[in-house]
Amino acid sequence: MSSKKTVFVRLKEGVLDPQGVTIHKSLKQMGYDDFVSVKSGKFFELEIKADADNIDQMVNEVSEKLLSNPVIENFTVEKN
Repeated sequence: MSSKKTVFVRLKEGVLDPQGVTIHKSLKQMGYDDFVSVKSGKFFELEIKADADNIDQMVNEVSEKLLSNPVIENFTVEKN
């Protein structure tokens, strides 16, 4: 048995998102004028041994130390 978590990483407010800007411009060029903005991000699906101690703490530490750059990114964790 195992536990599954999904970590979503997004840029902090005010940090330039060139990928999001490019996608937004492309949408406009394709005629999709109703999109106000686009923000890019990434996600990670983690599977952890169910008997691991402090699963939530461990996932938060890994997310902060490895999966995200805390200077420019925020992350959220969801249980699957």
